Amino acid sequence: PGNKQLETLKYAKVATEASVSRRKVESCILGTTSLLHHCLQKGVSVAFVLRDMGVLLMEDSTVQMRFYLDFLEKVIGERIQDRATLKALQQLDMVVSPAVPIASLSFTGRVIVFPK
Repeated sequence: PGNKQLETLKYAKVATEASVSRRKVESCILGTTSLLHHCLQKGVSVAFVLRDMGVLLMEDSTVQMRFYLDFLEKVIGERIQDRATLKALQQLDMVVSPAVPIASLSFTGRVIVFPK
């Protein structure tokens, strides 16, 4: 719908950027998408840890993005020192500490964490 065009993933470019072989890139992506498909099909909670950004948590029919405070500050361009703003972000479940165990973010306490 909406005439959206899909762009083919450039395995060679990813391989060059990551300093690994194209075969390794293809294998990793295929393995990750296969495991993700299996988890979602079976109803297993999944979390993607996005380095320096936060955690994308998929659980049941819910998808939540929790951001690291440092990332939000970079996006905003200033430190979030106002206690009211910080408390509001925490109450909206938008902020997470990198030190928090990922399993504690899920309802069940069981989650498969990507990448590993």
